[in-house]
Amino acid sequence: MADSSRAPQARTRLARRAVLDAASTLFLERGYGATTIEAISSASDVPQATLYRLFASKQGILKALLDSSVAGDDEPVPVSERPHVRSLLSAADPRDRLAGLAAVSVAINTRTAPMYRILVSAAGSDGDASALLDELTWQRQEGQRRVATSLARSGALRRGLRARDAADLIHALASPEVYRLLVIDRQWSVDRFERWLSAALTEQVLS
Repeated sequence: MADSSRAPQARTRLARRAVLDAASTLFLERGYGATTIEAISSASDVPQATLYRLFASKQGILKALLDSSVAGDDEPVPVSERPHVRSLLSAADPRDRLAGLAAVSVAINTRTAPMYRILVSAAGSDGDASALLDELTWQRQEGQRRVATSLARSGALRRGLRARDAADLIHALASPEVYRLLVIDRQWSVDRFERWLSAALTEQVLS
């Protein structure tokens, strides 16, 4: 009885995964604007009616791809509430907080780099994609602001640096653009970039 009750949920998960995998491939091959719902439906072998029920729109598919890339899985738990993120905010040593932030930022940038490039490209001509990019940027800023605020409250910021300015520095150094410049364009290893980012954040932000 329990197995039969779980069957619809399993089918839904499989359909979601098929749509996301197909959409990811098509977005990368054709671009966001040139990829149609019909093409995603055909490539995933999921009926369009089911696709709309699961995601509502093409933008919904792109958002789901970005959400799962940012989080690393499909669990409905915000990144800010994940144990490894909460633990970095409570680290006693400010350097450990920034090292933890660097690790989280690099992991997210590594996972999201392909979809982020698609989103930025689409945002130039698509209003929905532009709104999604703004939302993603705001979420990143909020997380970075929390780290900067925690450092300010513990008196760890260098003299004369306000929490909002520290958040700006973190936002710039940990940005997808800097990640792309050094890791993808200049071909730094991810480990090298993470070490650099941790050191740069410490130098720029801490006393």
